[in-house]
Amino acid sequence: MRVLVIGAGAVGGYYGGRLAEKGEDVTFLVRKRRKEQLDRHGLVIKSVNGDARLKVQTLLAGQDAPSFDLILLSVKAYHLEQTLRDLAPYVGEKTTILPLLNGIKHIKLLQERFGSDKILGGLCFIESTLNAQGEVEQYSQAHDLVFGELDGKVSDRVKAIAALFEHAKCHARPSEQISVEMWKKYIFISAMSGMTCLMNSSIGPIFESPCGKETYRGLLDEIISIARHYEPSISPDLSSLILASLESLSPNMKSSMLRDMEKGEPVETDHFHGALLQLAPKDAKLPLLKAVYSALSIYQERQRADRG
Repeated sequence: MRVLVIGAGAVGGYYGGRLAEKGEDVTFLVRKRRKEQLDRHGLVIKSVNGDARLKVQTLLAGQDAPSFDLILLSVKAYHLEQTLRDLAPYVGEKTTILPLLNGIKHIKLLQERFGSDKILGGLCFIESTLNAQGEVEQYSQAHDLVFGELDGKVSDRVKAIAALFEHAKCHARPSEQISVEMWKKYIFISAMSGMTCLMNSSIGPIFESPCGKETYRGLLDEIISIARHYEPSISPDLSSLILASLESLSPNMKSSMLRDMEKGEPVETDHFHGALLQLAPKDAKLPLLKAVYSALSIYQERQRADRG
């Protein structure tokens, strides 16, 4: 299977790197500066699950190449429009696109652009970032990737992707309920990114603060109330399960959005929190979600102004 990974950052660099480490046919579609970096130093992964330094194949947007069997799409949401233009020449009749973006709204955009038959559902659980040297840093044991047909069928291509990741140094599994799992991840990551960014803190100090856990639960409950309009099977008690899982993690755990803020980079709040507000019923009372979106929108506007 010929695999094209869009970008070689914290997510694409990690999962694509693990496939390349296994010996699979993987190419990274990257920008010129990143290509030069990879050509010079290789793709470097520094991980609690095992380090790697890999010589990888790269491709610049516009360069000729045959279509690929599988495209792993793992860019930031604010780069999605440009990325879809860049990857279009490499999408063939039998290409499958597996998006690993957080959220939901990108699925419809991909289906409209390339056809519903080409798009799988997907998500990942990983705490990683790209450091100043262009190395992928991955901090916790979780490095899970989940994928499946949006209609819940177990197709031949899902089986082929499962075989592709078999024995790679990450956990990849198919799901017959990928839409539900994507919503659950959306709930988890929207609340975590919102709270850690709003409080400018990792999980531990938030939970130890006077009203931290109560506020976190309130934000979770608001987001879950939106999600259940689209996936009624999602339990209202999911907030308790998420809080319990967070308490088992390292108190130093941060969202990737907070790590982006700490580096002065753009954030995906429009794709996360803004999209949730658009999906919400008109009469929904969502004070915490609105506070998160307002605070991150202020950061976003200041960041844009600083860039000129």
